[in-house]
Amino acid sequence: MSAPAALREQLLSRIADVPDYPKPGVMFKDITPLLADPAAFGALTDAFAELCARHRADKVVGLEARGFILAAPVAVRAGIGFVPVRKAGKLPGATLGQAYELEYGTAEIEIHADALGPGDRVLVIDDVLATGGTADASVQLIRRAGAEVAGLAVLLELGFLDGRQRLEPGLAGAPLEALITV
Repeated sequence: MSAPAALREQLLSRIADVPDYPKPGVMFKDITPLLADPAAFGALTDAFAELCARHRADKVVGLEARGFILAAPVAVRAGIGFVPVRKAGKLPGATLGQAYELEYGTAEIEIHADALGPGDRVLVIDDVLATGGTADASVQLIRRAGAEVAGLAVLLELGFLDGRQRLEPGLAGAPLEALITV
């Protein structure tokens, strides 16, 4: 799914390109101007909440850190629960973790051990889909917790990084919804 043209233009007009950040040659997509615009942020929240309804999600997972900012208001708007996926060591109490490969090394994400369970339908929300490593690990983590992946939704997909191809096997037929693909 791609956003309707008017929504796509509204959102794109509020995403700033920052050249050479965080290193030379990278064009960073800064969503903070979008977050500062209540009309654009509200439209984005509505679009994600509609995806929750369409995919019958009863919880949303937000990926650290900008995924938290996007997913929490979606959960409120959709009337469903919000579960943060954090970097390892950031959550108190019992957690369930999932390691994954980075370009140079590994990382691990966690959720509270009791945050998800059988019968939960979970929509994963993040700001940008790049290489897909964190998103793939979150899908694996959700399934290990016993929940069902209702889908994955992102504001912006960087199509040239092939994250979608990396995610397809792990999604096992669950939809990947990018409002904007560049």
